[in-house]
Amino acid sequence: MTTASGIPRGSSAALPAAAPGSSPPLRAEAAGRTERVEHYRERFGTFLEIEVGPLEEELARQDVGTPFNPHLDEAGRMHPAVWEARREAQRRSAAAGLYAPHVPGPDTTRFTRPEMQHVEEFVYHRSGLGLGLAALAWTEGPNDAIEYCTPAAREHWVDPLKRAEITAAFANTEPSVGTDVLAITTHARRDGDDWILDGHKAWITNAHFCDVIQVTAVTDPGAGTRSLTMFLVDARAPGVARGRDIPTMLDDGLTGELHFDGVRIPAEDVVGEPGDGFALAMTWINWRRMIRGGMCAGWGQWLLERAVARARTRTVGGRPIADQQVVAHMLADMDADVYTARAASLQLQVDLEALPGGPAAVPLDPAGPRLMSLLKVINDEAFFRVADRAMQVHGGAGLRRGSPEEKLFRIARNLKIPAGTDEIQRNAIARGLLR
Repeated sequence: MTTASGIPRGSSAALPAAAPGSSPPLRAEAAGRTERVEHYRERFGTFLEIEVGPLEEELARQDVGTPFNPHLDEAGRMHPAVWEARREAQRRSAAAGLYAPHVPGPDTTRFTRPEMQHVEEFVYHRSGLGLGLAALAWTEGPNDAIEYCTPAAREHWVDPLKRAEITAAFANTEPSVGTDVLAITTHARRDGDDWILDGHKAWITNAHFCDVIQVTAVTDPGAGTRSLTMFLVDARAPGVARGRDIPTMLDDGLTGELHFDGVRIPAEDVVGEPGDGFALAMTWINWRRMIRGGMCAGWGQWLLERAVARARTRTVGGRPIADQQVVAHMLADMDADVYTARAASLQLQVDLEALPGGPAAVPLDPAGPRLMSLLKVINDEAFFRVADRAMQVHGGAGLRRGSPEEKLFRIARNLKIPAGTDEIQRNAIARGLLR
């Protein structure tokens, strides 16, 4: 299947095809260490220093919190000054050509998934918990699923997303529906050439601030995986209402509810074809799963470096705690988890890129779900162990509210639920093995 721009999914990958269940050998270029990745990393490092540094200094002067530990307004939402600092970093990143290398541009092919793992690892490691993370498109930016939109929607929504002029939200989950996507009740019906949308979405990241919403809704009840359709919905359209904030352990003021009451959607804002909604929702979810590789490697290495520094400088009885074997073993275990999860992720990214049509094909090759689930489970569990040991090495300082160790421990625990719980991933892995 091709995108609306005519670009075949996965066409930018010069990788050997693999037999189902096999893994092509990792070579330097196939594993993503390409010249354009090195050039991107160099430019991003400069961008952090020249563009992001002053924005972070200005944000600190306002005393409104940090990008990952923001102060909240009276409604429990991210402080507007923190949100605007994030938006400015995104706009500057897009202007510099750094914001969305994972999607094709007018004159560029997308970075492959192995390349993106190296990009994401660099960004998360160098940015830590700073404003630089906003400079690489996150859930509010462009994604693989909306590459299947119409030319009119591309001009109206997707191109502005790539330029960071607007932000998006992915509205799939509902108050009583999470992993079981086919159980959603939000529905849309035809009305001439348009569609009328009604429903209630919850646990939506960026619900409070988004300009466009990717909504999955039932359009053909009882049709199984063909029962859903994805729409692009103007967040300011009549009938769209932003609901309450939903406080989570991340405490970032970004998660909330969305209500749709008779919202009229033009035909050009259908993504793909009616009935493609389940596959497109999984394309978005799988994109978030694939990002785990670079994110957990980058953050994991940052936590390890901080733990090593702490073990060298924190003393007990006049000697650094690094001299205690129990602490040294914790550092060794952290290193093993970061190294093995990173290596497994790179191999999995290569395998996913080699699938017919690539990792964002609709429909996804049957070998894909197992690989996606392996990538998520391996990273979720390894990163949780790394974050847990990092807190232990730091002792009481690691428990301090807002410390990098405390914040990343909460993030690590959170990762086990979104994009499909780790228990569901094990089901998918087993099905792939038994199929």
